[in-house]
Amino acid sequence: MISIMAAVLLDAIIGDPYWLPHPVRLIGKYITAFESVMRRVAKSPISLRIAGVALTVSTVLLVYGAVYGILKAAQGISPMLYHGLNVIFMYTSLAANCLSSEGMKIYRLMDKGDIKAARVQTSMIVGRDTDKLEEGEITRAVVETIAENTSDGVLAPLFYMAIGGAPLAMAYKAINTLDSMVGYKNEKYRYFGWCSAKLDDVVNYLPARLTAVFMAIASLFMGLDYRNSFSTVIKDGRNHSSPNSGYPEAAAAGALGIMLGGTNLYFGQPVYKPTIGQSKKPLEKTDILSTTRLMWGAYILLLGVIGIIYWVSR
Repeated sequence: MISIMAAVLLDAIIGDPYWLPHPVRLIGKYITAFESVMRRVAKSPISLRIAGVALTVSTVLLVYGAVYGILKAAQGISPMLYHGLNVIFMYTSLAANCLSSEGMKIYRLMDKGDIKAARVQTSMIVGRDTDKLEEGEITRAVVETIAENTSDGVLAPLFYMAIGGAPLAMAYKAINTLDSMVGYKNEKYRYFGWCSAKLDDVVNYLPARLTAVFMAIASLFMGLDYRNSFSTVIKDGRNHSSPNSGYPEAAAAGALGIMLGGTNLYFGQPVYKPTIGQSKKPLEKTDILSTTRLMWGAYILLLGVIGIIYWVSR
């Protein structure tokens, strides 16, 4: 529990500086190299699916085994070294500060009236086309991203490190990285990325729903519409192509009284997504701030629950 608290504080204070080496980059290099090799021999749908399964299993097992082995070796050398590395691994699996910082960059640019720069900054955290987005659409894109990643990048890693420590938290991070790199439904990754996408859906099933609940509870303490947050989760949580992402987005939409989803452009082609929430007010740039606070509120609540469970179990 002390290690978890230290990791959370470290993430909150320094975040993820660009200059700092990050394990996810190594995981990404492994995935890229493995895919490059496999695509030379795997051509048919069946062989691509088998190669994708091999990629998923090997990546997760390698990451879990490497972190476990490093910590085990460090434990035999020095307790201080073990605890230090344990905290570092846990810290690198969290992204609360990074997520908050990216949202705030875009908010500040819009607050200064620099929509062009805000579009460019938004393109760094979303997959849709941003070159023609106006303030309301930029806000929607950022709110959706922060809400979705409150589960993927913040509460889910915390949830798994509470269950299985740094090795399980980093294994979750590996699954998340696999999904972000190969878990697409397009022609290139339909078969190769199938296993990675499905595994990501499975491991995020419970964290996504817990995130929605904790965001709704957090909205109560923030003076937002917590009743509407809960009801929107129940009503619209499934209104998403992902079986999980819609739940935290619904919690945020309900709490803020806004509508998410709708039509986005991807590579110039319009793609419609089911709407989430009801438009009780127009989207405003301050909704980015409110969604960020919801993220921190849900984060603190889950950390408190983990602490209580630990204290009771002791």
